[in-house]
Amino acid sequence: MNMQRIVGAAILVVGVVLLCVGINASNSVADQVKHSFTGRFTQETAWYIYGGLTAALVGLFMTIAGLGGKGT
Repeated sequence: MNMQRIVGAAILVVGVVLLCVGINASNSVADQVKHSFTGRFTQETAWYIYGGLTAALVGLFMTIAGLGGKGT
């Protein structure tokens, strides 16, 4: 298995976990109150969602790009 695919898969998993944490955090009482008044979630929740989405996309790209390389 290519090392790039392994690292990409690990980053993908971490990204999905962060995204799930962010989505769950957006359902908290504090986030719902802030969202109803300002239209935005708390900064911490936003970082989880954006960071998780970015990591998942990077991990997916690395995993797919690793498929075309020489496998060992």
